Amino acid sequence: MADEAAAEAHGGAHGLTGELLLDGFILLGAALGFVLLFRRLGLGAVLGYLLAGVAVGPFGLALIDSGESILAVAEIGIVLLLFLVGLELAPARLWRLRRDIFGLGMLQVIVCAIAITGLVLAGTSFTLAAAFAVGMSLALSSTAQVLPLLQSEGRLNTPLGERTFSVLLFQDLSIVPLLTIVAVLSRAPAVPGAPPGWLLAIYAVLAIVGLVLAGRYVLNPLLGLVGRFAERELFIVTGLFTVFAAAALMDSLGLSMALGAFVAGVMLADSPYRHELEADVDPFRSILLGLFFLAVGMMLDVGVVLAQPLFVIGMAVALVATKVAIIFALARAFGVTTRSAFVMGLLLSQGGEFAFVLFAEAERALLVADSATSLFGAVVTLSMATTPFLMALAKRFGGVKASAREDMDGPSGAPTPGAIIVGHGRFGQTVSQMLTGANIPVTLIDSKPDQIDLSGEFGRKVYYGDGLRVDLLREAGADEARAILFCNDGTALNNERLEAIRMAFPKALIFARTFDRRHVLNLDADQLDGTFRELLESAISMARQAMARIDLDETLIDRVEEEYRKRDCDRLDMQREEGDLRAGAEMSFGTAESLDFDGSEPR
Repeated sequence: MADEAAAEAHGGAHGLTGELLLDGFILLGAALGFVLLFRRLGLGAVLGYLLAGVAVGPFGLALIDSGESILAVAEIGIVLLLFLVGLELAPARLWRLRRDIFGLGMLQVIVCAIAITGLVLAGTSFTLAAAFAVGMSLALSSTAQVLPLLQSEGRLNTPLGERTFSVLLFQDLSIVPLLTIVAVLSRAPAVPGAPPGWLLAIYAVLAIVGLVLAGRYVLNPLLGLVGRFAERELFIVTGLFTVFAAAALMDSLGLSMALGAFVAGVMLADSPYRHELEADVDPFRSILLGLFFLAVGMMLDVGVVLAQPLFVIGMAVALVATKVAIIFALARAFGVTTRSAFVMGLLLSQGGEFAFVLFAEAERALLVADSATSLFGAVVTLSMATTPFLMALAKRFGGVKASAREDMDGPSGAPTPGAIIVGHGRFGQTVSQMLTGANIPVTLIDSKPDQIDLSGEFGRKVYYGDGLRVDLLREAGADEARAILFCNDGTALNNERLEAIRMAFPKALIFARTFDRRHVLNLDADQLDGTFRELLESAISMARQAMARIDLDETLIDRVEEEYRKRDCDRLDMQREEGDLRAGAEMSFGTAESLDFDGSEPR
């Protein structure tokens, strides 16, 4: 009997595994075909995923009939997306965006909700409460569509990208209040033990404070410990653990999982391991977001659309047009240029993924029927499908530019280097020429497409990327390199990045070009094998030649240079110890308090 039960259980598990494999094969195969086609047509991957879902879903070919369960898993993609966005936003930057988040973002949600409620009342026989529940849902935009677009185009950190993100962030923050409003409007019997809205707000504040404290006193020390082992698998596990822990905490309190992941990202935004975490989590985010859009497509009830095609199409067009007009007007009121305001309206014109959450809640609250949920779900899906076309229109206005990365090779295919040179401008070119002359194989990295193109004209292969990122250095072969030389201009190399690079590649020698004296003082000398002020040697060489042409004795020139270098080093040590740029001023030649030096010519 026990053997039969075990065999039956084994057979059931085997059947479930086979079913999952078959579903995965169908989903990924359809996604691959549609996405390749729509990429080729220049319409973007999102529309491909949506139509692939429609094709294989229960209202298409019915190859798969579990759209809701797939959507539940795929929502983790949105959670990971918000975590990665949080990593880009240090608390100081978030504070700087507070006007756009709580001003522009709040007005967008309120004004759009009221206007769309009017649209729903005009186009249906809904009660005011039902229309308002639908209007609030449609006021939200698709974080899962817009943010990846801004990131892939390198526009997230631009003024347009920051304002667009601020609006999306407030929309995500508003999920809890909107769910509370739906609960207040509910005609369903109260659920025993369900917490009231004000208690959920207190939970949210306490959870955010707890996550911030955990990040400072638990996660950062944990990442430091993981960094010492330099094992990428541990970073992946730590990153996913962080996301899931924060999301699970929020979900257990009845709050948005995406909000918890975002807070987790923000609290790690100042960590030196930020770029490593970003690189490790991003592949999971990409796969799950694709699965999310597949699931949305699968849930599109084609029968409902075909039964009322004019209503679905008309409502989708009205939704997009209304949001474009309102967001354009609000953005102009906040000082955004006419062109950028129009592009921002296009970016945020579609319905969002959280609309499905609010629709389900409204249905449970007996505000709308299940047929209405399917109908407006189709409106949201259709509005999402317009986004790739609207983005093509936005590019005509210069608001979304083609990414410079698309035609640039990253360093993942570079041969094993003896040295990695980051920055191939006038400084890096000289360094690379000398190392190449000594038969040391070098890998060149630069983040400026124009510089890469110029170097290519002279036969130099330069790879595109941010050479200060640990993950990109690892792609370039830094684990095997004998030296890493930072020859890039400016002061982007700081102690946080330097510490992460040193811990990731302890065997490599690290040399840095420094912008000026302040930059030297700001870097931890113990983390570097050498620093080189970019103008020091050329200035000394110029002074030597000038003294020689004035016919000063070579011995005196050598003595002056030796004394200057000694005083400069001593002064740097004093400035570093005292933390004051003015320390050791008496060591400079030509000051009133300068130390004595016999600069007379030898006899």
